[in-house]
Amino acid sequence: MPKMKTRRAVSKRFRKTGKGKIRRNHAFMNHNLEHMQKRTKRKLRKSEIMSKNDVKRIKQLIAYK
Repeated sequence: MPKMKTRRAVSKRFRKTGKGKIRRNHAFMNHNLEHMQKRTKRKLRKSEIMSKNDVKRIKQLIAYK
């Protein structure tokens, strides 16, 4: 059976932590930032752990990362 291919677009958006959890970046940080509060922008800068519902699907897409 052939190897699974890593989805390149997904591998650029998500990464695994040391314990195998999946980290992601927040949305809404590309443009039109002048109307946002500083506090909101500061919170969106940090990455976040994916919810358990989506982890299984993402792990299949980044199998070898």
